[in-house]
Amino acid sequence: MLGYPRSLKIGLVLVVLILGLLQPARSQGPPPREQRPAVLEFSREACPICKRMEQVLARIQETYGAQVAVRILYVEKEERLYRHHRIVIIPTQVFLDVSGKEVFRHEGEISQEGLVQKLKELRFIN
Repeated sequence: MLGYPRSLKIGLVLVVLILGLLQPARSQGPPPREQRPAVLEFSREACPICKRMEQVLARIQETYGAQVAVRILYVEKEERLYRHHRIVIIPTQVFLDVSGKEVFRHEGEISQEGLVQKLKELRFIN
């Protein structure tokens, strides 16, 4: 590319980067299926709201762990899953049924009571 203008080189690099971001990753997929429904918490390590949500989810796990799986996923460590689930806002909770299909999503903070109510509504817990 020695003979091409710099602006064309930059443009080609940008096109390649954009196309790469738009392509779904081939080696990724949803998290392994559980024998129970799951709540995926998409979070950031340095996010204060996310830290509060982690406390709420820890209490949910303690109380309802036999009925629903809880996973906390950090963008810094799980970028492929972020792209797979098309996460836009942090924190986001993604609710997966037993087959691994997304059945609901909540963006932002949710109270423990609100989360329990949603889990009951989805019949994830009794």
